[in-house]
Amino acid sequence: MRDLTFSDVERLEAAEIDVPFEMDEAAFRAFYDRTARSLWNYLSRMTCDPHVADDLLQESFYRFLRTRGHWESEAHRRAYLFRIATNLVRDGRRRARRVHIVALPEPDERSLPAAGGDIAEASVRRTDLRRAMDRLRPRERALLWLAYAQGHAHTEIANTLGVKTGSVKLLLFRARRKLAGLLRHVPARTDGGHS
Repeated sequence: MRDLTFSDVERLEAAEIDVPFEMDEAAFRAFYDRTARSLWNYLSRMTCDPHVADDLLQESFYRFLRTRGHWESEAHRRAYLFRIATNLVRDGRRRARRVHIVALPEPDERSLPAAGGDIAEASVRRTDLRRAMDRLRPRERALLWLAYAQGHAHTEIANTLGVKTGSVKLLLFRARRKLAGLLRHVPARTDGGHS
């Protein structure tokens, strides 16, 4: 993931109508540092392509900077950024006229079992989860990812996905129930592993 610099944005700005930015460089850098990693993770999972995620990350921040929004809070600003990113992913899907299946990334060291844990079993569980997640609809994957991997509040999820805040709880319930059903019925492994 390449960091977007303020000079990159200014260079892009030179080609367009001069619209002043609402954030100064220090405020932008601080906001970028707090949000870039989680936004890139979200984009990577939604597109299944880290290179596309890099491009969409830069475009998301650029479009965010171009807005003249006044945000109520840090959470509102962050939700607006994620909404821009979600719309960019949707636009890309429409142009491609095909649905991208989200693949979960390989785990990092923090997700490995503690010493004495069964690494093979943890790997099987991750594979089963990946297969089940692949069978969900894109919005269901996005709901689950934003709620449980990113830890977004229902309001942030609603703003990001363009749904009513009151609907998020029900949509999450349905997505969890569907994922649980898929996990119970993950196709049997042919490697001799135990279910």
